[in-house]
Formats: sequence, structure tokens, C-alpha cells
Amino acid sequence: VPYVESGGGSVQTGGSLTLSCSATSVIDFDYCWGWFRQAPGEEREGVAAIDFDRNAAYSDSVAGRFNITRDAVKRTVYLQMTALEPNATGIYYCAAAPYRSAAHALGDSWRTWTSLWGQGTQVTVSE
Repeated sequence: VPYVESGGGSVQTGGSLTLSCSATSVIDFDYCWGWFRQAPGEEREGVAAIDFDRNAAYSDSVAGRFNITRDAVKRTVYLQMTALEPNATGIYYCAAAPYRSAAHALGDSWRTWTSLWGQGTQVTVSE
């Protein structure tokens, strides 16, 4: 797979986690990068995206609490998650695609982004 997610875990409501997405050399790091969440029994959804110019976009459910960043030297994309709530529980995946705009990218379905997905990392938020 072109990227590997890590950093998930179990936290209580109000806690924080930082996820990492390490990109291998087979993927163009200049692409737009996104984080997606799949809750149990639900459709995968985009929660954050960041484009080459470091413009970021967030879903309404995480805006103001999550922060996406990218480090081209380390070829890693991060998702800092704060004030976590139980509805943040799910498997988090990262992906890359040749979008120019993070806002446009986040508005597209995860199926449109790519057919290449990693194993994801599990986040569990308890009451």
C-alpha cells in the first residue's frame, strides 16, 4: 500500500489523539491528502483534507477541533484530534489524490478519491 496509518487508540470523551499517515515513495506527496472515518456500520466519510498549498478543509463535525498538517520532508500527514466525542469512534484512513483544492476534494465521495486504501487505524472514544 502507498501509505500507512498509525496513532489510533482508546481515549475518554474530551481526550486527544494525533494520527499519522506515512507515505511510501510510490505515491506523489504533492497530491492533496485527506483523512476519512468509517464508523461501525456506516459509510466512510471525509473529515479533513489538505492540498499542496497547505489549505485545509474540515467536515462540519470536526471543524475547530481537528487540525490536519503535512510534512514533506518526513512524507507524513498528521491529524491532530482534540475534544474527542464518542461519535468520533471508527477506523481512520488516509488517502491521496490529485486535487488542487482541499475544499473541493473533501466534497467528493471517498470512492472518487482513490481505489488504494491502507488498513486504517482504530480510534475509540468512550463516555
